[in-house]
Amino acid sequence: MFVLLPPSESKTPRSRGNAYASASLSFPALEPAREKVLDAVAAVSESDDAATVLGVSPNLVEEIARNTRLRTAPAVPVSALYTGVLYDALDLPSMDAAALRRANRWLVVQSALFGALHLKDKVPPYRLSMAVNLPGIGPLAGFWKPLLAEPMAAAAARGLIVDCRSSTYAAAWTPTGPQADAWVQVKVPGATHMAKHTRGLVARAICDLGLDPRRPEGLATGLAERFDVDLAEPARAGKPWVLSATAR
Repeated sequence: MFVLLPPSESKTPRSRGNAYASASLSFPALEPAREKVLDAVAAVSESDDAATVLGVSPNLVEEIARNTRLRTAPAVPVSALYTGVLYDALDLPSMDAAALRRANRWLVVQSALFGALHLKDKVPPYRLSMAVNLPGIGPLAGFWKPLLAEPMAAAAARGLIVDCRSSTYAAAWTPTGPQADAWVQVKVPGATHMAKHTRGLVARAICDLGLDPRRPEGLATGLAERFDVDLAEPARAGKPWVLSATAR
């Protein structure tokens, strides 16, 4: 099972602790690219037009300033770093030991700064969206796409790929070949807030229930215990299955 999550804009800082060590992160092949993006975002965050380039409010002075201290700021486990609607629904702290072990193995967060992360990775809080066109790097989704192709495909292996990402982050990696046949996008009817909430609940249910089917039909059957679900076959080869889910 390989469950893809987006990051959140809101992140939890720490006042104490060790700085992150790039070589210790999962997906080690991404280390040179991570260092390149980190240098570029630190440089732009020191400029007068940082807010404009980063696409954030000029009032977020401290969050922009954090980007200039990424190599020295205390690192936070990914499991505690991201906050907001999806991560509140996922509610990692309340998982039992078995579910948390599954979450640590199965959940992968797509990151504009670090490419991809597992929950046990430790990184500093940052402010950067995959939608940013970063000076010296270019559009981040386009930058990461060729770099993520091999490590993400290797990590996904032969299991089901459950995609809870927003379209902005989904642009950074798309399953291809046989893996596209096992690719399931989670769609949620209604407003963005509800979509984030339900995707968090879906990821939670997969870990709680230990769902690890080999086919999309098996995922739909397993999730039907907690959701009203509808599974649609791919529109054409290379496109994902679409699982519509509504929490009961």
